[in-house]
Amino acid sequence: MSSTHVEVPGGRLRVTDEGAGPAVVLLHAGIADLRAWDPVVPPLVAAGYRVVRYDSRGYGESTTQDVAFSRRADVIAVLDELGIGRAPLVGNSMGGSTAFDTAIEFPERIVAVVGVGAGLGGFEVESTPAEAEIQEAYQQVDSADPFDQDALTEFEVGVWLDGPGQPSDRVEVTVRERLREMAGPLNTPDRVEGRPIPLDPPANDRLADLRCPVLAMAGRLDFSDVVLTAEHLAAAAPNARALVWDDVAHMIGMEQPDRLAATIVEFLAPLDRWG
Repeated sequence: MSSTHVEVPGGRLRVTDEGAGPAVVLLHAGIADLRAWDPVVPPLVAAGYRVVRYDSRGYGESTTQDVAFSRRADVIAVLDELGIGRAPLVGNSMGGSTAFDTAIEFPERIVAVVGVGAGLGGFEVESTPAEAEIQEAYQQVDSADPFDQDALTEFEVGVWLDGPGQPSDRVEVTVRERLREMAGPLNTPDRVEGRPIPLDPPANDRLADLRCPVLAMAGRLDFSDVVLTAEHLAAAAPNARALVWDDVAHMIGMEQPDRLAATIVEFLAPLDRWG
């Protein structure tokens, strides 16, 4: 594995690059950094892919000034720096939303998108009453005075890894520890993460432009809007299908990395090779 840094306007991205073959770019969730993909990378490399990951601005080892920036432009900057003309994007949560946006704004550069528990800009659905209570508790922990960084991190690990309302022992302790290690620093009060510029109009208003193959994955143990987002994409985007697993929540790549990697490989296999 090689590690480098890519300079972007007002920031610096830590990038890892391993394997050989057609490139696949993995985009992490907003509660994690590139290490969330650690167990997914080896089977993708073994399947003959070059796997590229990077820490988004303000995450992991990437830095940013307090500037407005485009996550889509950052994806393209990484591709350009590594000499990658075209690639599929695999994005979890925030990374999935970025992947959809990038495929819409730069269709000539994106081969396909796998959204893993992904959001979709401009698509909103009402929470269930039980979910609304969890979200209210989330806000209370986040805004507590005095602020308790550890309490917020523990709450987030429970919500996003176990799933809302799921038992705290559902996922292995070692996996919880890995996510906690990534999530904790993100709750530092003085953290600088920049000001992302949203796609305008949002992706949900431009699904006709999302023409590349799309696999929208979700877990039924996640918030219900994530499943509805996947199903909405399958119904509204030109070349999309949904895949919902009953036994996972939001961080699918950390819960079931081998199964996810096999699904990605199967999805990409019929596509013409890219460079």
